[in-house]
This record gives sequence, structure tokens and C-alpha cells, in this order.
Amino acid sequence: MTVRVTRLDNGISVATENMPHLESVALGIWVGTGARFETLREHGISHLLEHMAFKGTKTRSAREIAEAIEAVGGEINAETSVDHTAYYVRLLKDDLLLGLDVLSDIVRNATFDPGELVREQRVIIQEIGAALDTPEDLVFDYFQQAAFPDQPIGRSILGTPDSVRALRAKDLRKFLGEHYRGPQIIISAAGNLDHDAMVNFIVKALGDVSGEPAPAAEPGVYKGGQWVEEKELQEAQILLGFRGPSFREKDLHPAHLLSSILGGGMASRLFQEVRENRGLCYSISSFHWPFADTGLFGISAATSEDVLGEMVPVIVDELRKLTDGVTAEELERAKAQTRAGLLMTLESPIARAGQIARHLLIHGRPLPLEEIVSKIEAVTARDIAEMAAGMLGTTPTLAAIGPVAPLPDMESIAHQLREFRTSEMAQAESH
Repeated sequence: MTVRVTRLDNGISVATENMPHLESVALGIWVGTGARFETLREHGISHLLEHMAFKGTKTRSAREIAEAIEAVGGEINAETSVDHTAYYVRLLKDDLLLGLDVLSDIVRNATFDPGELVREQRVIIQEIGAALDTPEDLVFDYFQQAAFPDQPIGRSILGTPDSVRALRAKDLRKFLGEHYRGPQIIISAAGNLDHDAMVNFIVKALGDVSGEPAPAAEPGVYKGGQWVEEKELQEAQILLGFRGPSFREKDLHPAHLLSSILGGGMASRLFQEVRENRGLCYSISSFHWPFADTGLFGISAATSEDVLGEMVPVIVDELRKLTDGVTAEELERAKAQTRAGLLMTLESPIARAGQIARHLLIHGRPLPLEEIVSKIEAVTARDIAEMAAGMLGTTPTLAAIGPVAPLPDMESIAHQLREFRTSEMAQAESH
């Protein structure tokens, strides 16, 4: 299937993939701004702005926004991330222009009513409280803060109760005007649709959006570190990670495949060794989070206090083994998992629309599926070993919450990895 892209005079990109066999269409407005674009005083404003977009415009109340989409059987939602904010709908093909009308209205014409703002601030403060009471979520916030200390990219998306409470309608309008500009906006859709009709509508609805460049985000500089909190819980939540490749780096696909091999399923190394062979935890997995200019690679595990001190050295030992390479069987299984996951995900129109938008924001063009699969297939075992060696040479990041007294500290883990690397280098020189 072919993706069509039209760029308007003000820099807005309209991208579509026609899927004529469907009766529905998924479309959204993706804006290249998120939590990492905020100043310290604005902490949480991207997420608050996403919420407030649904709380009324110049022509629709909050209820009318929801009813407009649900009255035709559609769904509407939004999300805020570190790098972007998205507003999207899924509805029947005949209601395409209605979806565009509602989305462009909430992004362009939100009124930020003071009463609604106070109520939504209360809702988000409750959301923050719920996150603080959920250790398996909270540890990821700790992890990102430790990896990127004192940087916007390391701060939580939700903000803090104090930062959210301090925001005013004028702050929302200022942030909207500075960051929701044409070059940062992607209108992306997939399904049974008419590209030209979409373009014509967007020209009328959003043609007067500023075409000036938006402020750039502060570069993310991975530093690594530790954030550990002793807390009375049944299990300790542990994250151990390193600097990973960004979306734009050549090691992107080797990192994805490495994550699959290390902790991507029941056949993965960590699951087999840590859980199946030794019974040291119930859940363990690995992940790779790429951003536009940096990334994180990590291992997530939950275990009880009595085996925590035994589990961590086993994980470190599995990390050490990565530089020995992976087997042909492991590599082919990882490629098959990655291919299948990609293809199955893209059966969803909203996933296709989201992928197109993210590609445009990061690469400036949609990447054909064949190009992505080709790059996955081209990864060799040597690529993965070299990527792993470079990654393990970065300062570790350790985050933990729960009964963590037996947990080795980050310096101890880093020392074990340094000893291993020194030994490896000495062996290489002797040959």
C-alpha cells in the first residue's frame, strides 16, 4: 500500500494510506511536542493541555465533543509522550470529515475554561497519586529520572501536584502557540478514505496555523545513575539499564533484536535462566526505548526480598554473555518475532496511522514496510555483539522500589561489568 503525503504552505503534513477493503478509518493529529519540550515551570503542561482539549471549544462543550463522535459509533482518545502528543479517532468511512472537524476543533479552538481547568487539575493530581501508589509504574519514572538527571527528558510526563496546580490558562495558550505550529503537526490517517478531501478540509480548518518553526527540545544526554527507595511491599521492582540507540542510529534494529533475545518471551535467555532454571522471579523482561536523539535499554524484574541478592548477579552474568554473540537459532527467532509483531500490529488502521506520523516526525518521510523488514533481516550476530559491547560500556542506570536491602548498588554492578570488559580486552590483545 502507498502512503501519500501533502505538505501545506504552513508546514502541516497530511499523510494517508488508503485501505479500500475497510469500512472504517482511523485518523489523528500528531504534534511533535511532549514532556521533554517543557521548562521546569511548565512541567506537566503537555499532558494537561491534552486533557483540556476535550473540555470545550468555542463551538462545542465537553459533552458535545464526546457525543459528536460517539453518536456515529466512533471512538476518540489522546495520548502524551516524551516526544509527541496525539489526538485520534476511529469511525466509519462516511464520517471521516466529522472526525477531522472535531479533532481540528479541539486542537485549534480549546477555550481553557477556568472552572474546567481547576477540575481537570484535580483529576490529574489524582492520576499522579495513583501512579505513586503503583510501584510497577513508579519504578519506570525513577529509572528515566536516574538515566537523565536534571533534564526535561528525565521528568515524568504527568508532572507533580505542585507543578500542575500552578499552571494557568495563559500558560496553556502560550505553550499551544509556541509548540503547536505547522512544521510540528502531522495529520495522519489509514483506512477507507479520500486523501484530497482530507487535504481540502485541513487547508480550511488549520491553514492559518503558524508556519514558524517551534522551539527545539533540549538534547537528551544519557548519564546513568541510581534511584532506590526502600518500601514495605511484597516484591521489589527492579530496573537495570544502559544507554540505548535512538530512532536515528544504525544500532536501532540490533537493539530491538537483542531485547527479544535477552528478555522478549518465554524462550528468551533471561526468562529461561532466571525464572525457569533458577526460580528467582515471577516476571522478567527486557525493553528498548528509542527517542529521537537518544535511547534506553533495560531489564525489568520483580522478585521477593529473600532472592533479590541472588537474582541480580545472574542478570549481570547474562549481560556479560551477550558480547560472546548470539546463536543463529536465537537470531532467526528474534527476527521472526519482530517481523510478526510489526505485521500484526499494522493490521490495525490506528497503528498504521500512528507509525506513519512518527516516521514523519522523526525521519521526515514515511518508511516503507519493506525497508524496515529489510533492515531487520540484514542484522547479523556480529552487529548484535558489537552493539551489546558498546551498550555495556555505558554507565548503568539502576532503579528499584520495595524491600531492596539485599540489592547490590549501581557501583557494584558497574564494577562487575568493568571487570568483565577489562578481562575481555586483555584476552583480545593476547590473541
